[in-house]
Amino acid sequence: MGRTVVVLGGGISGLAASYHLSRAPCPPKVVLVEGSERLGGWIRSVRGPNGAIFELGPRGIRPAGALGARTLLLVSELGLDSEVLPVRGDHPAAQNRFLYVGGALHALPTGLRGLLRPSPPFSKPLFWAGLRELTKPRGKEPDETVHSFAQRRLGPEVASLAMDSLCRGVFAGNSRELSIRSCFPSLFQAEQTHRSVLLGLLLGAGRTPQPDSALIRQALAERWSQWSLRGGLEMLPQALETHLTSRGVSVLRGQPVCGLSLQAEGRWKVSLRDSSLEADHVISAIPASVLSELLPAEAAPLARALSAITAVSVAVVNLQYRGAHLPVQGFGHLVPSSEDPGVLGIVYDSVAFPEQDGSPPGLRVTVMLGGSWLQTLEASGCVLSQELFQQRAQEAAATQLGLKELPSHCLVHLHKNSIPQYTLGHWQKLEAARQFLAAHRLPLTLAGASYEGVAVNDCIESGRQAAVSVLGTEPNG
Repeated sequence: MGRTVVVLGGGISGLAASYHLSRAPCPPKVVLVEGSERLGGWIRSVRGPNGAIFELGPRGIRPAGALGARTLLLVSELGLDSEVLPVRGDHPAAQNRFLYVGGALHALPTGLRGLLRPSPPFSKPLFWAGLRELTKPRGKEPDETVHSFAQRRLGPEVASLAMDSLCRGVFAGNSRELSIRSCFPSLFQAEQTHRSVLLGLLLGAGRTPQPDSALIRQALAERWSQWSLRGGLEMLPQALETHLTSRGVSVLRGQPVCGLSLQAEGRWKVSLRDSSLEADHVISAIPASVLSELLPAEAAPLARALSAITAVSVAVVNLQYRGAHLPVQGFGHLVPSSEDPGVLGIVYDSVAFPEQDGSPPGLRVTVMLGGSWLQTLEASGCVLSQELFQQRAQEAAATQLGLKELPSHCLVHLHKNSIPQYTLGHWQKLEAARQFLAAHRLPLTLAGASYEGVAVNDCIESGRQAAVSVLGTEPNG
């Protein structure tokens, strides 16, 4: 082929893009450029003094749907099947999720029986919200905030408790600002196609063909809700790096990109701190706002669209307690903004993955901090100390889960601007970017969490699709 493709960003999206490029029948020369000294982006696993695994970023991957199946296929291709830790459908971490409202934990209803019964914190059985939803007309706007959409279709309680909490849990964001069309496209499309979200979800948008493997079949048969890897999720980017090196991909670490410029023959010059690269095509898997500052002057309209895609910070506090017990068994709980503006939720890591508790085992939980509380602190210029976050997290664990003793181990990490915010009208920013790239035939492809999904599966898929668009065909092994 003789082409050179430079991939910017060594997070999971950039790694996935490089992987699929390297597996093409006639692969281009691939150079992966990462500004920091490590690959994997927000996926990071740390081993504690007792051998326990602490996830500083994502802690479980959903196997559902075509995207979930594709990630499991990637796991198999990398030889990681024996490392997979599944959460099967009959497990408490698969069946039980909670909301913390009014100073108490409330199990979210599941199954038809759960929908027909009164289920605090909701004042009426959720069956009535479902009945209301079936009778509501289709929305006429091209986009809507998550809160407005949920309130219109499911009522104010579902909007202010359930959807508010969900937006905080997934995006660390505000449901009154986030876009339903971009954050929850399946709900938006269900209403557009079937007039009702419930009908749309029941009837489905047609089965997307998905890959097949022994691991995928096992996940379906055992109804996995999520999975991790024995040594932590960072095993996935580590295995990808090993594979890329074996395929002849050049991996440059500690090389932040300083600028991109187009040369006369339509190739890119990628300026690094001490050197530069030439590329026939660039895949950008760095945050949209970061890319916007690297683009040349002739791409100013693209830079404007990308700079409008902002991100919020999240503080992740991992806690381990000796001899402690949780009051409930489940995946974890979310906290609506009306209950606590700073605590987004708490994940009960030991319930889902007891194999990672270490020896002697200790109860592991992760407190997620963010929201308006953290945004206000950041804006005020306060010193954001580890002690501040640790104290806030320990107070939340004590108040919400009764874990009043001091933890035996604690890790605090502030992930600055880590979760992109798909605010109202996000789709228009993406459309403006696509139109500019097409009209000017720029050899640039966008990938990563800034665009069409923040989950690990979404990021891996965005990398795969970027590789497909550069290659012009589906890569194979």
